[in-house]
Formats: sequence, structure tokens, C-alpha cells
Amino acid sequence: MSFLLEPFTADFMVRALVGGMLVAALCGVVGTWVVIRGMAFLGEAMAHGLLPGVATAALLGLPPVLGAAVSASIMTAGVGLVTRRARISQDTSIGLLFVAMLSIGVIIVSRSRSFATDLTAILFGDVLAIRGPDLVFLGVALAATLAVAAAFHRRFVALAFDPRVARTLGLRPRLAQVVLVGLVTLVVVASYQAVGSLLVVGLLLAPAVAAGHWTRRIPSTMALAVAFGCTAVAVGLLVSWHASTAAGASIAACSVALAAVSAAVRAATTRTARSHASSPAPTTQRVTTPA
Repeated sequence: MSFLLEPFTADFMVRALVGGMLVAALCGVVGTWVVIRGMAFLGEAMAHGLLPGVATAALLGLPPVLGAAVSASIMTAGVGLVTRRARISQDTSIGLLFVAMLSIGVIIVSRSRSFATDLTAILFGDVLAIRGPDLVFLGVALAATLAVAAAFHRRFVALAFDPRVARTLGLRPRLAQVVLVGLVTLVVVASYQAVGSLLVVGLLLAPAVAAGHWTRRIPSTMALAVAFGCTAVAVGLLVSWHASTAAGASIAACSVALAAVSAAVRAATTRTARSHASSPAPTTQRVTTPA
């Protein structure tokens, strides 16, 4: 038990655990819709698109979250504008803006010779440096995410399965798509402090993928994804403490490993169930004795 409890006797580890679980809850709720809608590339592009805003804010002495929010908002608006005006596919527009934002971020970073440490924190996060105000911000972001997800649940379901039917029913699928992109943006902005802009995608996707092997209803998938994400956070912090590895990277690696284990266990369970179903039932023979 000391192996499990000793790391969490330190205050900074407790804050890291609470903050990581708040991030896991955020990513579990929104990540479920990201997986259902096939928006993984958008989530990754949003994570990379934070770099110029965060870098500019750091150089100007402004809060990094403010720069991240501005950069993500520009990325979101740019995706919608390019898709509508340039008449190209959404994947293509996301790819172009992703490269543009990442290039601008690298250019801004290259203008400063003393930015290496900050850049590492932006890319890979510093969950062990989470403070009280960060926990409050994550809590507010989680409350807002839950409220929006509940209010738009019916529209999100209709958008995921048949946008034409959603339009016929007056559910405004285009508005639902905009709100969903906004939720992805909120999660990426709120989570980069904990696991960084490069690794947030792991928590956004892996727990939802792991949960999808075991559930069929969307609320159940969200709840299980949150549980898997919290497990990955706890295990990742333990690995980081005992193996002296980067905490954010350890959490992301554990979440991806959990998705792989979930898929393997589900496949083994399915094979076992099929083998039992296909095996012939034992027959009983009636034995008669001569009179």
C-alpha cells in the first residue's frame, strides 16, 4: 500500500491527481463525441494550433491560457471560413491551418533564445506544477462542458447519426457542429497545462476508444471513458513518481496502453463467448436395465 499511497502524501502530487482527473473528465465527455464524429484530426490540429498564442502570451508576460484561447478561437474560425469560402474539404482546410499555425508558433519561439523551457512545458505539459487557481479553472471548464453537453445532447446525437434527419427535425445540425467544435476547443485550452498541447489528444481519444469496446449507449460510454481516464492519470502519476519519468507523457502513454488492453480483453472475451456458443451441448444417454 505504501507503494500506492506514498506519492500522494505530497501536496503537489495531490493537486496533480485532482487536476488530472478533472482533465480526464473533460476529455472523457467531449472525447466520446470526437470519436463518434471522427473528429480526431480536428482535436490534434487544435492542440498544435495553441502554440502561437501561448508563445506570444509568454513573451508578452500575459497569462498563457489567454493566448491559448485566442489562438484556438482563430483556428476554429479559420476552419469554418476556409471550408465555406474556399470550397475545399474540412480535412484539407484543417491541415492547411494546422501547418500555418504551427509554423507561426515555431517562428515566434525562434525569435527568443531563452524560450526552450517554456516551449517544453507548452508541448508536454507540467501537471506537477498545477496550482489552486488552475484547479478552479478546470472545475469551471468541466461544469460548462457538462452543461453544454447536456443541453445539446439530442442535437449531437442527431448530428452524429444522420445530419439530414436532424435538419428535417429542426435540430440545426450546423449549429450543433459549431458548438461541438467549441467544446473541443475548450477542452484543449483547459487541458494543455496538465498534459501539454501534444499529449492532450491522447486523453481526448484513448479513454473514449477504450470505453467504446464495452458500451453501446453514449452516456455509458462517457462515464466509462471518464473512469478509464482517471485510472490512466493515477497510474501515470505513480509511474512518473517511481520511475522518474515525465508526468504528462506517462499519463498519455498509460491512456493509450489502456485503450490497447481494453481492445485485447474485449477481443478475447468475444472469442471465448463465440467458442462457448458454437460448442455442442452435452448429450445425456438414457440407460435401460433389462427386466
